[in-house]
Amino acid sequence: MGPVIIECAVNGVTSKASNPHVPIEPSEITADALACIAAGAAIIHNHIDLHGVSVERAAERYLEAWRPILAARPDALLYPTIHFGEGFAISYEHLVPIAAAGLRVGLTDPGSVNLGGVGADGLPLGNFVYSNSFQTVGRAFDICRQARLGPSLAIYEPGFLRTALAWWRAGQLPQGAMLKLYFATEHGYLGAPFGLPPTDRALDAYLELLDGCDLPWAVSVVGGDLCASPIAELALQRGGHLHLGLEFYRGDRTPANVELVTEAVSLCERLGREVATPDQAAEILGLPKRRP
Repeated sequence: MGPVIIECAVNGVTSKASNPHVPIEPSEITADALACIAAGAAIIHNHIDLHGVSVERAAERYLEAWRPILAARPDALLYPTIHFGEGFAISYEHLVPIAAAGLRVGLTDPGSVNLGGVGADGLPLGNFVYSNSFQTVGRAFDICRQARLGPSLAIYEPGFLRTALAWWRAGQLPQGAMLKLYFATEHGYLGAPFGLPPTDRALDAYLELLDGCDLPWAVSVVGGDLCASPIAELALQRGGHLHLGLEFYRGDRTPANVELVTEAVSLCERLGREVATPDQAAEILGLPKRRP
């Protein structure tokens, strides 16, 4: 088995009130990303603190943090989350100016899922549907293909994977794709669980769907602690990669992202798996070359 790609999602819905180490401002994201790359992360993912702004303003906010990272680490692999426009309208159009700035990784979330909290009675609540229609998915893939971005594919539930595989089987999946298999604890992303739990049988179910497919895949625990979960070791034993970070972390500690990366590196070393550099990760994924 080849080197392990460690991806760190440094922020998201996690607030500083719940963990003071979460980076929010561009300067904080810059410092955090550089520390994580030095510790062994090959890919960095982050959100921005602006919603409802234009595509161009969102791209510029990402680049405020990323330009200093790329100046220090030209090999860095960085990518954003989706763009939330007015009324939380979802789009991927911000990937166009981001790619023009020299980035190599994009994203597509190939499906839809209910995300919300839990009431005092234990029932899920909220009216937010994270919605990516087949048309939206196709548009995201078109952008990645045209902009020469390798799409990072978030797999919240098995249906997401089946959609991604439909594009793959048709030969229409953009070059450089990577699957992130999200296993959710009872805490989920916003409080309510979704998808499959972090168990060996759940991993087997995903790997059955992936039978015959050579796309690189990673595991992530949403609402938990990846390296404290058996799913991390199981994935490493089966040729998988690791996706972690404070975006999804929930545990009895308040770690920094670099601590989570260091723990993942130690786990890889214990199991005899080499940790990929950003350049090795780009090769493993088959990312398109940067335009001259």
